[in-house]
Amino acid sequence: MIFLLVAFGLGSLLVAALTRWLGTRVFLVAAIVPTASFAWALAQSPAVLGGRVVEESFSWIPQLGLTLDVRLDTLSWVMALVVSGVGALVMVYCVRYFGDDEPSLGRFAGVLLAFAGSMFGLVVADDVFLLFILWEATSVFSYLLIGHRTASKASRGAALQALLVTTFGGLVMLVGLVILSVNAGTTSLSAIIGGADAAQPATVVAVFLVLVGALSKSAVFPFHFWLPAAMAAPTPVSAYLHAAAMVKAGVYLIARLAPGFADVPGWRESLVVLGVATMLLGGWTALKQNDLKLVLAYGTVSQLGFLTVVMGFGTRDAALAGLALLLAHALYKSTLFLVVGIIDHRTGTRDLRRLSGLGREMPVVSTVTALALASMVGLPPLLGFVAKEAVLTSLLDGALELGAIGWVALGGVVLGSVLTVAYAGRFFWGAFWSKAGVDPVRREREHPDFLVSPVLLAASGLALGLLAPLVDGWLGGYAAEFGEVEHPYHLALWHGLEPALGLSALTIALGAVVFAARARLAVTQDALSLRFSAAEGYGLTMRSIDRLAARTTSLTQRGSLPFYLGVVFLVFGGAVTAALVLNRSWPSEVRLWDYPGQLAIGAFMVVAAVAAVRATKRFQAVVLVGITGFGMSALFALQGAPDLALTQILVEVVTLIAFVLVLRRLPARLGEKHGSTHRLVRAAIGIGVGVLMAVVAVVSLGARNDLPISLEWPELAYEGAHGLNVVNVALVDLRGWDTMGELSVIIAAATGVASLIFISTRTDNLPRVPRKAARKDLRARLTADRDQQERTSWLLAGRTLAARNRSILLEVVVRLIFHALIVVSLYVLLVGHNAPGGGFAGGLVAGMALVARYLAGGRVELGAAAPIDAGKLLGAGLLLAAGTALTPLFFGVDALTSTWFTIELGPLGSLDFVTSTVFDIGVYLVVIGLVLDVLRSLGAEVDRQQEEEAGVSS
Repeated sequence: MIFLLVAFGLGSLLVAALTRWLGTRVFLVAAIVPTASFAWALAQSPAVLGGRVVEESFSWIPQLGLTLDVRLDTLSWVMALVVSGVGALVMVYCVRYFGDDEPSLGRFAGVLLAFAGSMFGLVVADDVFLLFILWEATSVFSYLLIGHRTASKASRGAALQALLVTTFGGLVMLVGLVILSVNAGTTSLSAIIGGADAAQPATVVAVFLVLVGALSKSAVFPFHFWLPAAMAAPTPVSAYLHAAAMVKAGVYLIARLAPGFADVPGWRESLVVLGVATMLLGGWTALKQNDLKLVLAYGTVSQLGFLTVVMGFGTRDAALAGLALLLAHALYKSTLFLVVGIIDHRTGTRDLRRLSGLGREMPVVSTVTALALASMVGLPPLLGFVAKEAVLTSLLDGALELGAIGWVALGGVVLGSVLTVAYAGRFFWGAFWSKAGVDPVRREREHPDFLVSPVLLAASGLALGLLAPLVDGWLGGYAAEFGEVEHPYHLALWHGLEPALGLSALTIALGAVVFAARARLAVTQDALSLRFSAAEGYGLTMRSIDRLAARTTSLTQRGSLPFYLGVVFLVFGGAVTAALVLNRSWPSEVRLWDYPGQLAIGAFMVVAAVAAVRATKRFQAVVLVGITGFGMSALFALQGAPDLALTQILVEVVTLIAFVLVLRRLPARLGEKHGSTHRLVRAAIGIGVGVLMAVVAVVSLGARNDLPISLEWPELAYEGAHGLNVVNVALVDLRGWDTMGELSVIIAAATGVASLIFISTRTDNLPRVPRKAARKDLRARLTADRDQQERTSWLLAGRTLAARNRSILLEVVVRLIFHALIVVSLYVLLVGHNAPGGGFAGGLVAGMALVARYLAGGRVELGAAAPIDAGKLLGAGLLLAAGTALTPLFFGVDALTSTWFTIELGPLGSLDFVTSTVFDIGVYLVVIGLVLDVLRSLGAEVDRQQEEEAGVSS
């Protein structure tokens, strides 16, 4: 079973890629996996029917005790056959339903197969958390399938509505599953059901939370409104998701829990009342629909209510009848949806008022439809008749035994069945009857392959009805979970003249009367139409949420950075102050400095910070803020941390340059456009937070009462990672996972900055300078007559700059130091394991070299210096780091485990190489990519935009 789930996942990726070459035939490839799953489930029939449970388990995260447990018993076996069998036939149907010009056909095929896999996994899952994951996966995939036609507003709205409703129910269900698993001490669904304590209050609450998820998934009142709206999806989606698969998930979960929780107080009453209400509401609404697909949609809502009543009734006979009804419903309702697709293709409409005479023109389709509708209303010898007889008998016995709730269930089902007969007749009349004065447009005849799937499904309903005694043996294993009864009911095509047969005949007769009186009934329905519906309630709720969000945003998102910072600092200050007040560990002494030099540097930083606050120009303020950073570098150096000092200096320089690039688009003076307000309040907040942090630093340093773990790091760095530079070893080895996360954050930040600057595309569009041509031009210019020679270009793109923007001194200096800086960066990278340096510092040095080229020669020179897209550098660096981290797994050791070996260099000695250096190279590439991305976005792209603005203005 786990292998099949993997096959569904890989298959969904494969078919999406193959669509380009196969077109609609890709659905035949997609059908292979569900067909194989159907064959596998059939192969398990002897074991399942023999009373054995097929189980598999895969240890997912052993440290957390998480396993992938799957289980095949009678209920999951039936559902697996339905999901895989109908899924395969729907995919075959898709070959003729879609054209090769269908937009996003590959995505649709891949998502449809992925949904089939999720649904298959859901019905065989035995772990509650695996069940929930697959439950939500079906919601996500259904969202993509319903919204397949992205250009349609109706499709997008229906997809979002289905996603919100079912996901809400799923999250509520998750809480219930967690409570059940905690109470039972296991996440095994079968163990939870087997050891259920229906009288425990926590169990009652948990069960009803789970039922919320089940009812929302199966579109049971009050969640019924999302299903008719989902008819905006292509017909194959409706035939599969909304007839045989997704909407059955909730009914399946009710059936799964019923053996253990049917005696929970309120279980039977809630499901019967909500099921009856859904059945009547859906049937009544289906009678007034003119779109064939909506007739089926509301009819499906009605039938799901029917299934909820029977599956939730909680008796042995009702369970047997419910499973038979579930199987019958999957066959006849998917058939009817597929028929609607064929009619739509043939006529171009689904409006029953415009259809006429199709019965004679499409005899096979009309026959298939008649068989499916006969099964739905309960006519012999179809499986629907067998199931309906079993339902009526079980509910009648339940009414005699349980009293009022049993009579409510029986009466509701009988009345709902009358409506079912009426709208079934209206569907057949509307689709195939000849109507006077109606002459719809005809298209080409349907291809014979188009009929394969609905014919097989309808024939299955007929064959299983004739084989009712065999079906009874197949489904009896699930009914046995409810315990033994004195006179168990058995499925059969003929039970003789019994009350259930009379009730069935009554429903058909009354349904025929209702259908005959459809014109007068339509007037009554218009008069009794409700002014408020669940769908309108959903819309009202969403609009209220939107208004609340808009008002909250208007209050909190005021477009003022000082306001945001003020709120953050006040909340932060209040929380930290409360922690300090509750603190019981105050330091007994305070040491102001270790060296006199620290006091001098600190005083210098304080002066710079105060001056930055008083600065009136932006560039002046940026430089003064940078001075505090350089002061911190000096403190690091005094404390014996050259790595930190080097990195801090490089970061300050790069940050200063980034600030300068941004400042070109801002007014030179602070407050030139927007003056400062509430200065005293701002000053008070700033001073208060500063003093508070100083107190926190003193308290934190004085509160330590044990030796720090950092004292062990030098030994760990040398013995565990063969390195002398503790800082670098910690970054790439001891805490390499943290570094992986930081690299991801860096890439996200670079992408965010670039997306704010680039308007149309993030693709690198820096102008390129052919190196050979540039060098040839440079040599020619150097040998030319100096009296007629223009200013010499020392850089590849120097001549592209206007004369007023060029500096020969800067060009010469950059030409001389660029390659040296690159060599230094490589040296800093490679020695970082045992000396100050590493990938981060080395990448910053290389980035400084690129900064120099850009400042000297502009964006053209930057393109010449780095003829590679920044995104590729970022991706290659992350991929290299991740690959280095995961490679040890293939050798049976933990991720990020490093090793080292010595390379003999002959007369030059030997070289110790540590594998974590490869990880550091990834860091090196990511940092270079970051600097390059900043230069090309804040620098080169801003230059280009300014050039365009200048050209427009001139």
